[in-house]
Amino acid sequence: MSEYSVRNFYDELARDYHLMFRDWDASVAYQAGVLGGLVRQGLGPGAQRVLDCSCGIGTQAIGLASAGHQVVGSDLSPAAAGRAAAEAVARGGRLPAVAADMRRLPFADGAFDAVVCADNSLPHLLSGEDVGAALLGMGRVLRRDGLLVLTVRDYDEARRARPTATPPQVSGTGAGQAITFQLWHWHEDGERYDLEHFQLVPAGNTWDVRVRRTTYCALTRSQLTEFVAGAGFTDITWHSPESSGYYQPVLTARRGGAGSGPVPPGKSG
Repeated sequence: MSEYSVRNFYDELARDYHLMFRDWDASVAYQAGVLGGLVRQGLGPGAQRVLDCSCGIGTQAIGLASAGHQVVGSDLSPAAAGRAAAEAVARGGRLPAVAADMRRLPFADGAFDAVVCADNSLPHLLSGEDVGAALLGMGRVLRRDGLLVLTVRDYDEARRARPTATPPQVSGTGAGQAITFQLWHWHEDGERYDLEHFQLVPAGNTWDVRVRRTTYCALTRSQLTEFVAGAGFTDITWHSPESSGYYQPVLTARRGGAGSGPVPPGKSG
């Protein structure tokens, strides 16, 4: 997947991203509660310096900032990062947010206590080189022994079942109810799939149909564990939805002493 196409996907989706949730503000609070708990478990109580390097419109970052953490957001999509900052202000908070590629993070070495990369963002990277570059960059901007928090879809199960669609999500708008769903088109290798993201938004007596397309690599837990270890992280732990309360599997890890390491060869999926 090219950088432009992923950026274009999220630039176009930014205005409608909240429609993927039945109640976006409730999801902001819920996700901050769970991810904030993992940050507290890993780093102890108190405010931490947190980078959300795939902040989107602020679904994780706004809640973490509201909980007292010093949060900075970055996202490949300028439209998404801009909306995240504006949504934070609209809720009485502050979220510095910049447009940045997670493979080339524009922050100083050791600037953060924790780096969050949530909502299945890392699997947009379709080569081992790109996944490794992103993880090495996350390690670079973490302080020694800092915490990495990644969330991804359950691709172990998805690669077994090969789903072709997601259930529709209905959310309210000022003009009625919007419907969001996805179609998945698996590649022959069984490791990647093209996603068609549909939103049906009420427009008077008809529907405005909005379709965006992107590609994902279905990284299994063992593959992602290998990449994270190869980037120099230690204490790698998987938290299942049953144990964490989060809607996706979560990986946490510590930045090693050197903050870097060998990148596993080959492709990422």
